[in-house]
Amino acid sequence: MTWLHVERRDSPLILAFPHGGTDIPDALLGDFRSRWWAIRDADWHIRELYDGLADATLIWTDLSRSVIDCNRDPSGASLYPGQATTGLCPTETFDGEPLYRDGAAPDMAMRRDTWFTPYHAAIQAEIERLRTLHPRVVLYDCHSIRSRVPRLFEGELPELNIGTDNGSTCDAALSDAAVAQCAGRSHVLNGRFRGGWTTRHYGQPGKGVHAIQMEIAMRAYLDEPAGEPDENNWPPVYDLDFATPLRADLSRVLAAALSFAKDSA
Repeated sequence: MTWLHVERRDSPLILAFPHGGTDIPDALLGDFRSRWWAIRDADWHIRELYDGLADATLIWTDLSRSVIDCNRDPSGASLYPGQATTGLCPTETFDGEPLYRDGAAPDMAMRRDTWFTPYHAAIQAEIERLRTLHPRVVLYDCHSIRSRVPRLFEGELPELNIGTDNGSTCDAALSDAAVAQCAGRSHVLNGRFRGGWTTRHYGQPGKGVHAIQMEIAMRAYLDEPAGEPDENNWPPVYDLDFATPLRADLSRVLAAALSFAKDSA
């Protein structure tokens, strides 16, 4: 199964998509209580949303995040101590339903070695390649989530949620530029989502690598149904016309990121 993809460009921008996949290897599928539950929390249609918006290297995995969450600490440590979250090999859905049949459990070490490590090796390789070409590189981690997930956050999530781990993963000029392009929508910097492991691990502004996460509430680009999703209404169909206004906003955000990366004087 070809599950890891890299489309290379020579611009100083990388877009990473760790949660857009829905594939589950046949050898693991029988351990899950429900295939639908195992793919329900995907970042649905996230690559279609960003398609063609910027001259950037793209890195993505086809695997479901329930197989391996490539945006979690590989040690298994929580990124948000004291708050509900899911782990490196999730055992429950965002809403707390158990993913596995009784007696079944993920082999974290095997999955980390088989999928997490190659995914991040690809990101590291692209950062190193582009740093030979540019003084600055921006790694932009692409995410989306249902607008309401009571177990994870109260109320309705702002449409655009920028994470820089409270300013540690990129220069303030980059986050300021991104925030400025979000002015027409509800947005927050370092709110509930401050950036996952990818952003926190690779963001080293002093070494020319600036990382930023964008978590999008799905209502901004999908006709998100009210209430909890079920197998009859989820996922919503991707409608380009519906998504076009957000795509225009994201295009400006990415243009600002590229401008920052190229302005290394």
